[in-house]
Amino acid sequence: QVQLQESGPGLVRPSQTLSLTCTVSGGSITTYASYWNWIRQSPGEGLEWMGAVHSAGSTYYNPSLKSRTSISRDTSKNQFTLQLSSVTPEDAAVYYCARSIGLKTSDWVRGYGTWGQGTQVTVSS
Repeated sequence: QVQLQESGPGLVRPSQTLSLTCTVSGGSITTYASYWNWIRQSPGEGLEWMGAVHSAGSTYYNPSLKSRTSISRDTSKNQFTLQLSSVTPEDAAVYYCARSIGLKTSDWVRGYGTWGQGTQVTVSS
């Protein structure tokens, strides 16, 4: 059974770059025909899909965040990472990594795919 675990700093200063890592266990990020996603939820808001990397390596981004977002992977560590640049307090959220079989760019719900437990990120000086 595939499991995902997010890690990274809980506090980031405004204008800095947020970097989060998702470690996958129970299966390889390259051998499953899957999408490995980053999703966030701000207080009082719904789930926002940020982007994904396919098991073959292609990347996909939310157009509204594309200019600030980069998703990459380290196949030797079975991890994929999110970098979000020039953060503001509006980027404070719980950040999740998730696996999906298809590319889903909106209307995410917690019952779809396989999720990590999430990690809280605060943006403050």
